[in-house]
Amino acid sequence: MEAAPAPALASPLGRISISHDAVAHIVGRVATEAYGVVGMASRKRLLARDPLRHGVTVGGSGEDGVTIELNVVVEYGLNLAEVASSIRSRVAYEVERLTGLRVASVEVHIQDVRRSA
Repeated sequence: MEAAPAPALASPLGRISISHDAVAHIVGRVATEAYGVVGMASRKRLLARDPLRHGVTVGGSGEDGVTIELNVVVEYGLNLAEVASSIRSRVAYEVERLTGLRVASVEVHIQDVRRSA
């Protein structure tokens, strides 16, 4: 299976490529700092080398926009829909602000609910 091309931004001076791993790192940092998120989760049960990318999948391209999928663990007692909506909007905003890439979609999967430590 071929890896998807890295999202790129074109300008008159050249092209800037941003790896999916770099975008995933940004997403992981933003998500773990979001209100109500206890941690990141993964469907595959394989741990990523970088804990901030754990549970984050990035796809798409610069032209069509990047697609982001993240799996989170949310604090017990909070409104899950509100937490997911907040994560979705915050991740889209920060990725666009920090990279200049258009975000096509952000899917938030709540894998578990726990009490915070």
